Amino acid sequence: MLWIKAFHIIFIASWFAGLFYLPRIFVNLAQETNDVATARLLLMARKLLRFTTMLAVPAVLLGVWLWLGYGFRGGWMHAKLTLVLLVIGYHHACGSLLKKFENGANKRSHVWYRYFNEVPVLLLAAIVILVVVKPF
Repeated sequence: MLWIKAFHIIFIASWFAGLFYLPRIFVNLAQETNDVATARLLLMARKLLRFTTMLAVPAVLLGVWLWLGYGFRGGWMHAKLTLVLLVIGYHHACGSLLKKFENGANKRSHVWYRYFNEVPVLLLAAIVILVVVKPF
């Protein structure tokens, strides 16, 4: 199980790296007026979303494996799994926002995306605290 845990942590860290950077691309897209630069940023965002999704799948599957191996005990686990569902929702929201940029339908400012960019940091911090401290 330690190998599974190690790979789970590796995939989680990699997945979150993508979730930290993708909204930063959205900040740049919301500010950009040059069509060539916009096309390049959209290409970067599409590739990053695809790669981040490929990292998310084994992260979640390995997490389920660990969950089945260790069981579902403690209120902290319920809270952690709720936050994991929020991370998955955030990932999905990034895909929806990218589609809006691709269709020229973005209505949000770069400032909004700067705040949106902080959400995965808060989620990751809360998840790590729950897993390590197990406060309840």
